[in-house]
Amino acid sequence: MSELNTRVPQVGEEAPDFRLADQNGDYYSLSDFRGDFNVIIAFYPGDFTPVCSVQIPNYKKDKEEFDKYRAVVLGISVDSVDCHKAWSKTFGGLNFPLLSDYFPHGEVANKFGVLSNHGYAKRGIFVVDKKGIIRYVDIHDIAQVPDNREIFKVLKEVEGKKGWL
Repeated sequence: MSELNTRVPQVGEEAPDFRLADQNGDYYSLSDFRGDFNVIIAFYPGDFTPVCSVQIPNYKKDKEEFDKYRAVVLGISVDSVDCHKAWSKTFGGLNFPLLSDYFPHGEVANKFGVLSNHGYAKRGIFVVDKKGIIRYVDIHDIAQVPDNREIFKVLKEVEGKKGWL
């Protein structure tokens, strides 16, 4: 990565694709979900930090609601796969992938314009529809936990109904 990108992709634009490993060493690409699932990309500053330790379990808790809208959550930080694995164990495991943007350091966060000049990912939430188009962007205050209800409002609009189930 040569230069810090400060441009955040906007609603209506195609989301940049990526391929990253999760806490179990499995690889995911955003394009893997195209045509089948809406994707919530949740960039967060770091494992084992206070606000992130509330934010990430909230996605686990709300999985059934995400399922209603054919939506999957992808958590992304610049922490390593091993760090993600250890942290996910503190929650009794997770039902979604924590993706490691460790090397090249912050490359995906930089594509999305959320890599801070301190080297961690800002708290950025993106909802990407089944066609790969960004439908929601929230660069959230780093000290506050995002409210999943905002995401559900967007997913309801994207799906055009109350839920998939």
